[in-house]
Amino acid sequence: MKSRRLASLITLALTAGSLAVIANVSSAQAAPVGAGSYAETLPAGRSLPTGCGNISTNPRQYVTSNAPGGAVPNNDWWSSLLYKRVDCQFSMPLFAGPAAYKPGAAGMGLSYQTDAAISGSATGTGEYHFPYAEHVRVGVDGLNATQALVDGWSDWTVSTSLSGAGRTLRATIGRGLPLSYYEVTGGDALITTTGPATAWSNSGNRIGFSIGGHDYVAWAPSGANWAFNSTTIRSNLAGRGYLSVAVLPTTSSTSTADKIALADRFTPFAHNHVTGSRLSYSYNQAAGTVTTTYALTTTAREGTGTGTVIALYPHQWRYLTGSTPLAQSYISPRGAMRIVTGTQFSTSMKYTGVLPEIPAVGDSSGADLTTITNYLNAELNNPADFRGDDTYWTGKGLGRAARIAEIADQLNLTAVRDNALNVIRTRLTDWFTASAGKTSRVFYYDRNWGTLIGYPASYGSDQELNDHHFHYGYFIAAAATLAKFDPTWASNGRYGGMVDLLIRDANNYDRNDTRFPYLRDFDIYEGHDWASGHGSFGAGNNQESSSEGQNFANALIQWGQATGNTAVRDAGIWIYTTQAAAINEYWFDVRNENFPASWGHNYSAIVWGSGGAYATWFSGEHEMIVGINMLPITGGQFYLGDYPASVRSTYAEMVRNKGGEPTLWRDMLWQYLALGDPDSAMSKLRAAGNYTPEEGESRAHTFHWIRNLQALGQVDTTVTANHPLAKVFSKNGAKTYVASNITNTAQTVTFSDGRTLSLPAGKTVASGATNWTGGNATGGGTTPTDPPPTGCGSGTLASQGRPVTVSSTEAAGFEGGKAVDGDAGTRWSSAFADPQWIQVDLGSSRTLTRAELSWEAAFGRSYRIETSANGTTWTPAATVTGTGAGGQIAHSLTGTARYVRMYGTERATPYGYSLWEFKVYACA
Repeated sequence: MKSRRLASLITLALTAGSLAVIANVSSAQAAPVGAGSYAETLPAGRSLPTGCGNISTNPRQYVTSNAPGGAVPNNDWWSSLLYKRVDCQFSMPLFAGPAAYKPGAAGMGLSYQTDAAISGSATGTGEYHFPYAEHVRVGVDGLNATQALVDGWSDWTVSTSLSGAGRTLRATIGRGLPLSYYEVTGGDALITTTGPATAWSNSGNRIGFSIGGHDYVAWAPSGANWAFNSTTIRSNLAGRGYLSVAVLPTTSSTSTADKIALADRFTPFAHNHVTGSRLSYSYNQAAGTVTTTYALTTTAREGTGTGTVIALYPHQWRYLTGSTPLAQSYISPRGAMRIVTGTQFSTSMKYTGVLPEIPAVGDSSGADLTTITNYLNAELNNPADFRGDDTYWTGKGLGRAARIAEIADQLNLTAVRDNALNVIRTRLTDWFTASAGKTSRVFYYDRNWGTLIGYPASYGSDQELNDHHFHYGYFIAAAATLAKFDPTWASNGRYGGMVDLLIRDANNYDRNDTRFPYLRDFDIYEGHDWASGHGSFGAGNNQESSSEGQNFANALIQWGQATGNTAVRDAGIWIYTTQAAAINEYWFDVRNENFPASWGHNYSAIVWGSGGAYATWFSGEHEMIVGINMLPITGGQFYLGDYPASVRSTYAEMVRNKGGEPTLWRDMLWQYLALGDPDSAMSKLRAAGNYTPEEGESRAHTFHWIRNLQALGQVDTTVTANHPLAKVFSKNGAKTYVASNITNTAQTVTFSDGRTLSLPAGKTVASGATNWTGGNATGGGTTPTDPPPTGCGSGTLASQGRPVTVSSTEAAGFEGGKAVDGDAGTRWSSAFADPQWIQVDLGSSRTLTRAELSWEAAFGRSYRIETSANGTTWTPAATVTGTGAGGQIAHSLTGTARYVRMYGTERATPYGYSLWEFKVYACA
């Protein structure tokens, strides 16, 4: 239960704002999406996002014409700069890490805090923050700006414009950037400090100075110098109008010589101004790995250098590949930030799988089968148990019904399963159908904001654009369960298109779709969602229920797998894998390295931009403080058990703080404990008697989860699989391998330790220390991403093993044939230049249906898919210009051709073009 915007225990974080209801009495006009529809006119009596000025209908009110077009981003670390609700002139503090920033009339303020402010107690509610405390402000002499405007943004950087009194300052800041970059006009660059500073180096165009116990370096253009006078540092910039400022990763014991050495290390990058940031990722299904590349573009203001200084969060540097961090590190609210230099870095993480539901290895026979059967039969007539009609409580009920349907299907209780599916189908169809005058159970698309809002809304999902990933994740997950049994309902021609809109609204996976911002709710660099749409708090943005964020990611995996949409599935896998690492670092601190040592808690219920809190938005009860980052328990929440000792420690802290075992949300906490100590969890459940379930839970699911973990043991993170719906468990050293086949065709799954598993159609199989087979879902994986071409359906693979010609090869081992060998672990890689191409000879003229690209981290930002009858004259069949996103990409093709090629015209990274697989499909 989450009355998440009604009250707060947060003391350092909140600033009051006003709310207004904007009504539109027009009838809702329906825009069709397959058999579904959404409203294009605001339903009567419903609210839009609210804030300063006319932002409700003009979200670009504080955006310059230089900024990108399309839907404006929100729910980001810098959102209060654009979505102004409290400070209508400038913004609330922007916690970029390692530095924080705040624009004002005189320029851009900087703060770097290394000492935590701690409140509360180690056994009660409490917080830690590295609050914004300005020591340095970068501006222009005489600047008197009246407001801060957003002048540009990219995946994790933002530029702001301040102007007044004939002066301008443009500042570019970003996640993980110790350097900030400035362009000035109308006067001298002026750096002011909040007290007397000490200059420890001042030579030519570079000055190093200390203030507030921290060290900074400022660079002016070559030929300029700095005039230092206690609290002011001035330069005319040799008339060239640019500078940069860095905070150094020093401590009180750092010598002057070491400070100068660090400044020397940073200097080659000082005038390479960052002009963009871009994420690319890929899921290697064969290896069970997720590779992420974080790339920056820089423009040399002088010289020809590239790259910059980059600080990595723990969830990044722990999985870093191909780079070696410097010895020094920054202190941040997320823990130590380690430093690399260059234009990009990459990480590699294991994806260890999810399941539609934990298999019935322990409750499919004997007395336990009787128990679970009785529990399920008791849910026959009310599987959803809806507690409200808004998007959040509707979602919770849908999630409850989906769990009951999954378990009932495993145990062949078809009446219970089918009734739960009927409830899901009926309620989703209602919500996915708009009509004139309909004001409830309806989604409305606001073109100004680029968002899909469901009404009735709740917890600020309309007026603040909060929590869309929380609410909509339940809808998508329930739709995924339904899709396995009713693929027609899930098709694009029916209601699949509406599900896709919910996905795109909360976390748009398609850069080409400008109706919604790219990955709206997900902080690409910090690796997790943010819940607040505006982020207008003194402590930055926040997220409480990280587990509901993972419910959204798991929903994408399940929906993508059920409908054959690999782009959605892989987006879900990337979010899920990245966020699992971030949650274990920043909510649970599983290594005891990130929270301040003096805080006293080993778990944070809310992550803030500036810190964390052992508290919730809605309750001071310890059970809810801990439980809010566990619900809903599903087959996608196994990541909570990646560190069993941390599970036991977190549960023990809750008991210690409460002064005894839980009396609220006991089922949630027992299910969590089962990931670390299933025997103890089962003992507590069996002794509990008639407890009150959490509002989205059922007795059937709680018993099923704990009993089967007791049989399976703990999750095993050492083994991956070449199938997204697979998981390994270990009990007393003996492994059980589990995988789920939701299609009507038999499958074989291979695990990274060499074990294979044969899956009959529609079956979930457990094999090894424990054995079981069950399930009847055979409708998954059959709904195409795009409408199939006429004539031969989606076609058959025509390119595998065919002759390939390429423009170049990076090195031996990366030849063109590796892209058509059917091995997802080998790849073609080109020379590091533009343009480059790879073409395949299909052997004869074929009727084409589609081409699939499986990009490695080095992907094409701009490219064409071209076809040819003779290999000489080429016709563009699909064109991507500046919006290539990497990963798994499919392009529909029409017409006939013998030759097909990918012709790359713009690389997304300094490397070449690299494809794991280049697949062309054609009619047989």
